[in-house]
Amino acid sequence: MILKNKRRRIVLVVAAVLAISVVGVKAHLADAQSNSAPASTSSDRDLIAEYRHVEVASVSDALEQITGKKMYMSHRMQPIFTSKFAGYARTVQLKKDEGNKDPEALSGMLQAIDEGSADSVYVMVVEDGEDIAGMGGLMGTAMAARGYAGAVIDGGVRDVGYLRKIGFPVFATGIVPSTSVHHYRFAGAETSLVCNGVPVNPGDIVVADSDGVAVVPRAQAQPVLALAQQMDYKEHAMYPVIEQLKSIVQAVKKFGRL
Repeated sequence: MILKNKRRRIVLVVAAVLAISVVGVKAHLADAQSNSAPASTSSDRDLIAEYRHVEVASVSDALEQITGKKMYMSHRMQPIFTSKFAGYARTVQLKKDEGNKDPEALSGMLQAIDEGSADSVYVMVVEDGEDIAGMGGLMGTAMAARGYAGAVIDGGVRDVGYLRKIGFPVFATGIVPSTSVHHYRFAGAETSLVCNGVPVNPGDIVVADSDGVAVVPRAQAQPVLALAQQMDYKEHAMYPVIEQLKSIVQAVKKFGRL
């Protein structure tokens, strides 16, 4: 009888220990999961913050060295005012549909804006749209309110005076007064596209400044950033050396950067 009671107590103790262990493991996993999402979001924000401090020229050079590709947009992609930004690509496409009377033809384009978030860059391709405004003041106001970093339009932009007034940065291939209403139809969002000759996937990093626009594939974001930062450091360190030596040849030999 005594032996049975001892065994029963041992079983109860073991069961209690196991129960406590399971609860502890579950609590640890829940804590890890609750901490992992903010860490990822914070990491994304930190990455974009770093990209906002490097020059697009250095990013472009780093991309070419690491990927072997030219990932910058052409000289036709111009800012509506001097600006610098970086963010994650949110892609949208418009296709020609001349004379359409469908009131919902462009609703997907507007929905795509409302589904974006802070640090997004609106990347739009308007088919043969150099003389068609892909966006204007209303869309720019919505993007600004949602914390978008900026917009890049392979096509035209209008309401430039108002966009300048609210300080929302846009790069586009032209400034025109036209509308896309009755001329175009929404053709998709968050899909891969080619913007001004450069492949862009949703979530790629888009960087822009006075030198133009470059696109960093998400998978290469960290190594491209590290190399671009090194290039920036060397270049800015060279300026006073060139002034002191009065020779760019000697400075290039010293730093190995041009």
